Amino acid sequence: MILLETVLEIKIRRDNRPFWLKRIHWWFDQKYIKNVLAPQFENLGDGPLVLGVKYLHINGEGISVGDFATFISAPDSHIHLTTWNADKHNGKIEIGDYCLFSPGVRVSAATKVKIGNSCMFANSAYISDSDWHGIYDRALPVGQSKEVVLEDNVWIGDGAIVSKGVTIGKNSIVGARTVVIKDVPANVVVAGNPAKIVKELDSEEKIVSRADMFSSPKELDDLYLEIDRISLKKNTLIRWIKSKFHPSSDQ
Repeated sequence: MILLETVLEIKIRRDNRPFWLKRIHWWFDQKYIKNVLAPQFENLGDGPLVLGVKYLHINGEGISVGDFATFISAPDSHIHLTTWNADKHNGKIEIGDYCLFSPGVRVSAATKVKIGNSCMFANSAYISDSDWHGIYDRALPVGQSKEVVLEDNVWIGDGAIVSKGVTIGKNSIVGARTVVIKDVPANVVVAGNPAKIVKELDSEEKIVSRADMFSSPKELDDLYLEIDRISLKKNTLIRWIKSKFHPSSDQ
């Protein structure tokens, strides 16, 4: 499925592929998602968009993702969804619909990480329900572990860390590099280490979520397919090959 992030990628860095070549790449990506990635999930919902399919890593059992998820991974910033399923632990990751995962995001669970609908994770955000070693017994592989819950429409900023046992309320925002070790109420912005409330969201303002953006998936598909046709129509195979050997011509 061609979604908004695809268009943003084109604007940030020029895509020199001809339209037909991009569609071939897209077709192979869909086959990879269906035949290689999807079987690794307990459930992968409808319409996933995965940019950088080789750099999305699913490790462990009990990982489920809802409809219209977006994963944007890169060669130097892989995405990792990891559960620990050994000894007395049976980790699970449950992700709702319309969620966005940026490059470098890691989610790790030995108990459970539950993520609501329309949640967004900026680059290198890290969510973990465990210490991943005992405080005194350093050979202990998990240590303390407590469920993490992110309610609907939570936004986790660049490089932020959400620790074990934390619940973050609906619509709340975790600022860049913030370390969250205690519960966060709904409709606030937190920042710092440890996280503190720095702003309350205006209850009079309408919040537009990713669920709103995806309310008509077919129309979005058609719209961004047409945008690709327009933005790539002047590209040629020779130009694309040249850009591979001379990246400066990529601009």
